[in-house]
Amino acid sequence: MQLKYMSGFGNDFETECLPGALPVGRNSPQKCPYGLYAEQLSGSPFTAPRASNQRSWLYRIRPSVLHTGRFRKIDAGLWRTAPCGEVDTPPGQMRWSPAPVPSEAMTFVEGVRTMTTAGDAATQAGMAASVFFVTKSMTNEYFVNGDAEMLFVPQQGALRLVTELGIIEATPGDIAVVPRGVKLRVEIPAGPARGYLCENYGASFKLPERGPIGANCLANSRDFQTPVAWYEDREEPSGVVMKSGGALWRCDIDHSPLDVVAWHGNCAPYKYDLRRFVPIGAILYDHPDPSIFTVITAPSDTPGMANIDFVIFPERWLPAEDTFRPPWYHVNVMSEFMGLIYGQYDAKPFGFTPGAVSLHNSMMPHGPDLDAFEHASNVKLEPVKLKDTMAFMFETRFRQNVTKHAADSSLLQPDYPDCWSGLKKHFNPAKP
Repeated sequence: MQLKYMSGFGNDFETECLPGALPVGRNSPQKCPYGLYAEQLSGSPFTAPRASNQRSWLYRIRPSVLHTGRFRKIDAGLWRTAPCGEVDTPPGQMRWSPAPVPSEAMTFVEGVRTMTTAGDAATQAGMAASVFFVTKSMTNEYFVNGDAEMLFVPQQGALRLVTELGIIEATPGDIAVVPRGVKLRVEIPAGPARGYLCENYGASFKLPERGPIGANCLANSRDFQTPVAWYEDREEPSGVVMKSGGALWRCDIDHSPLDVVAWHGNCAPYKYDLRRFVPIGAILYDHPDPSIFTVITAPSDTPGMANIDFVIFPERWLPAEDTFRPPWYHVNVMSEFMGLIYGQYDAKPFGFTPGAVSLHNSMMPHGPDLDAFEHASNVKLEPVKLKDTMAFMFETRFRQNVTKHAADSSLLQPDYPDCWSGLKKHFNPAKP
């Protein structure tokens, strides 16, 4: 399948599968072309400022009121939603080894394993961080998240996200974002997949402001890709699972809900290749803050204090002189859920492998382990390139609470804090 995309972040796109399917000059004519129904998808309140207002007009075979029926509650498995007070989350640094891909057949909905939650989905504030496994494509099954915008971070294997507004294929090194309320079917085109999932309960992700950096670098808007319109007109028994109020609900329908023939607007799924990120760094000495690696951000009602920042640590040069080059020791008001897509993370050369997870909660000190500190303190300072590496953080203003699944997991590394135990006292007041 040859997929097509439109470039740009937050653009007011228009796309149609049939010529003339998009009404000209009006959003909701008395009769739409081809006998379609007009429907607006609102990703923000109607009265949101123009800069943050998100909506798309969809022209579809059936209105969404026919894509749902009588819902019945189903087992949510290990999927959790904030607030989730299953267990107490102790202060302390936490890390989990990668979870192996299960051998049993499971769809995306069945394969989500929530690790942390923060905030409160009902108040549209906070997030949840999960790992997911997909060993079976969804067939005549569809999913819609009414609680959150979803950020997919594939780590192993490829995903095909067949959404109402088009099809996205994402592989390790890509991310994909699906707006709240958009129906989709998750398929695996080339075998089992594993990855990370961030559910954003708050305002939609957007590009961060660049400030004095200026007009270019970081994630450039032209590198984001939104799919063109695609639809299926299929009548056969199907099911829709909706996540709403932290629970999963299922209803039966007799057709595919992926029937949008044309659409225009700026509320749509998109993908981004993280390897297109243009890093900014020190070119003489010292460190800029890690916020320079922010790809997209979900703002909160407090300026500069994000509901979620999605931050990456990609391949890059480290040229600064007289500088300790790995991330410095740090105590942060934000809490950090971290994962590794591929390669090695320079501050944790051992114990943090692709597919792993770490959690450093608000005001919890963290930084390079003993090996990283000793190497960085004594290595010859010449330009060096960090190659074939891609780590990321879901960073939030809220303290993250671990789920019972995460707390009880055999993959939790109880000795993780020991990675700092060998750090020695070097202080000598007689030796400047």
